[in-house]
Amino acid sequence: MRFPLSVLALGLSALSVFAAPPEPGRDWPGFRGIRGAGSSPANGPVEWNVAENKGVSWKVAVPGLAHASPIVWGDRVCVATAVGQKPADLKVGLYGDIAPVADEGVQEYRVLCFDRKTGKPLWEQLARKAVPAIKRHTKATHANATPATDGKVLVVMLGSEGLHAFDFATGKPLWSKDLGVLDSGFFMVPDAQWGFGSSPVIEQGVVYVLADVQKGSFLAAFDAQSGKELWRTPRADVPTWGSPTPYEHGGALRLAVNGFRHAGGYDAKTGAEVWKLKAGGDIPIPTPQVANDLIFLTSSHGGPRPIYAIKTSAVGDISLAAGSTSNDHIAWSVERDGAYMPTPVVVGETLFVLRDNGTIAAFDAKSGEKLFLERLGEGNSGFTSSPVVAGDRLYLTSEEGETHVVRAARTFERLGKGLIGETVLASPAVSEGTLYFRTRGHLVAIR
Repeated sequence: MRFPLSVLALGLSALSVFAAPPEPGRDWPGFRGIRGAGSSPANGPVEWNVAENKGVSWKVAVPGLAHASPIVWGDRVCVATAVGQKPADLKVGLYGDIAPVADEGVQEYRVLCFDRKTGKPLWEQLARKAVPAIKRHTKATHANATPATDGKVLVVMLGSEGLHAFDFATGKPLWSKDLGVLDSGFFMVPDAQWGFGSSPVIEQGVVYVLADVQKGSFLAAFDAQSGKELWRTPRADVPTWGSPTPYEHGGALRLAVNGFRHAGGYDAKTGAEVWKLKAGGDIPIPTPQVANDLIFLTSSHGGPRPIYAIKTSAVGDISLAAGSTSNDHIAWSVERDGAYMPTPVVVGETLFVLRDNGTIAAFDAKSGEKLFLERLGEGNSGFTSSPVVAGDRLYLTSEEGETHVVRAARTFERLGKGLIGETVLASPAVSEGTLYFRTRGHLVAIR
């Protein structure tokens, strides 16, 4: 194949744009799938029981501790994990402790890939071996961030332990970037180190990384093939744990990011700020969702629990005036109906918001009208895993590994329940109607 001189002059960064785009319904290339939407078209299962081997396609052991979600591309599924020298404790449930876990010694940060249909191991690679520079929360891990791939390159973000890239086919290491100490913790109590959580995104041959930390927050772009830093934009925000969400407006690719002092939109080519918003909750965790020409943000803690529906055409400072719920750039907002941990999901013209206490709310995505609010369990289980959709079915998984299956509709309808039998805090991946769960100790495919 011959390329124009203008393309050859750009080198590998230009060639990387020829990577095939993800295939909807089959590929799930990063946190919450394609552009973080959390949705796949084929219907998934309604009931299963892993302990009784009902509905299980395969199950393989995965060492270590991680909340990094599985990713899927083609016929393989991959996960990241952190393996310590001794068993790692994990405290789940609804509680408010902020102290980090004491020194845990050396961790081996690994990436593992399996055959999507059989669970057969394909390759395993060590990304880094080190004593973590930053401690983790008692409910977190040293491998919280979900990997990302474009089918050629797989990247994993390990916070203070660096950004690492591998050949997706073979696992061969390609490049690594030391981004310095990235301390994500409660900004009001600096000693409360909680661990890094923002997942990388690969879009059109570029890796995007959000690092909102105690000092020196930034959003940055790297060439996926070479690791070359393309741009870095400072951010005036406290630690956050959401991931960037690519979206398009007027033919331009942009990135939406959540925040407390500085939620915003950025030009993906240059890193220039397009819009900004002083949000609400002071521990922003959910990743932005984009649908129907709207960007949905939610956050919680410290009083406010807002939801914002921001127009993709937004520019400038779009912060609301006192007492207002909308303006030229914000279609609607509510003050106290948002989520703390899980990322919402949009199906058609309905926004579903799962709270960590196990209640699910539905809103009209265009108007903000609340359609229903229902409790899933008994009220004593935490929900950290983000909801996903397979066809017309919404999957909501508790930390105890109980998945509630409800209709993804404007009225509440229970369809079934899946029992995993292990702790689950990672969000599942979906491919061709199969759910892939990263549990406390396994990767499980539910058909």
